Amino acid sequence: MNYRNRKLLDLARGQQCVMCGADDGTIVSAHSNLSEHGKGMGIKADDSMVAWLCHRCHSNLDQGSEMSRAERRDFTLTAICKTHQAMWRNEMIEVKK
Repeated sequence: MNYRNRKLLDLARGQQCVMCGADDGTIVSAHSNLSEHGKGMGIKADDSMVAWLCHRCHSNLDQGSEMSRAERRDFTLTAICKTHQAMWRNEMIEVKK
């Protein structure tokens, strides 16, 4: 069962795109399309495997033809890492004992 957390997804509101820096109100928590992150036929990846992307970057990743498979993978992994860094730096997530 994939991890779901609406509050985690909602953290994207008001943020900048982690890839291009856009701050245009279109930023969403874009789910990974990688199977190792839980993506399957008709199933989204875990909510913990998202990247804060603007409409343009999200569209390029999901529907664009400009990137090869390897480039999409690299883009996804980089974007998720940048998103996680931003969450920690902005103290949006915390560790509980």
